Amino acid sequence: MAARSALPAIRPDPGPPEDDVDALAYDPGMRDASRPILVVDDDAKIVRLVRTYLERDGFRVVEASNGRAALAAIALEAPALVVLDVMLPEVDGLSIVRAVRRTDRTPIIMLSARGTTSDRIEGLTAGADDYLPKPFSPAELVVRVRRVLDRTAAPSSAAPPSPVLRSGDLLLDRDRHEATVAGQDVRLTALEFRLLAALLEAKGRVLSRDQLMDAVYGDGETDVLDRTIDVLVKRLREKLGDDADRPRYVATIRGFGYRAAPAGPDPA
Repeated sequence: MAARSALPAIRPDPGPPEDDVDALAYDPGMRDASRPILVVDDDAKIVRLVRTYLERDGFRVVEASNGRAALAAIALEAPALVVLDVMLPEVDGLSIVRAVRRTDRTPIIMLSARGTTSDRIEGLTAGADDYLPKPFSPAELVVRVRRVLDRTAAPSSAAPPSPVLRSGDLLLDRDRHEATVAGQDVRLTALEFRLLAALLEAKGRVLSRDQLMDAVYGDGETDVLDRTIDVLVKRLREKLGDDADRPRYVATIRGFGYRAAPAGPDPA
């Protein structure tokens, strides 16, 4: 594994309650073709280092040093991707991810001195697309930025599959990035949405955890643990109102993985 350059640790800041973020709602609006990368960290040295590596790779960079400034920059700059520290003044990084995911699918890579498995799972299930513990290699971060952008970009060739996936009263609209159960909206994170789409696309085939990790995170991702898929499935079931013992949407095949549960008759 490549050596990682040492960077100063970030001092934790509790930030305000998540409810305070509701006052910072925004409309993502129109986006142009030269959208920047937004780097959010309260350590100016880290921001300068990340900016240097990203600009060297051809990206345009904008900065924010606290949570409120980050939300404002997301609204004003419509960035292509956000590199986001977890422990920020004013509004913490997890609250920012949750606020953004209410209205927008902007890719987010989280940085944090908190790098335990539970911390990473918390960030990913909140809606982050990737999670990189500090200290980190800025060169590795640039590679991850490119990979996340490639993964989330719309395909330019090949006919796209049908945008709507259905299983009984569950509808998944990939164009609108919307999920409904019996006509009621269900708010899913980016990772939960990809997981559910992969299961529905498989049309009842059993998918292993490795296959689901490739579908959710991209081929070749080696830093994600099997347990992360189990956590995502648990969260997905809670949001869909699904029962693991009598599944309507996601069934566990013990020793193998998961599949979409057999659907009942489609609603008229």
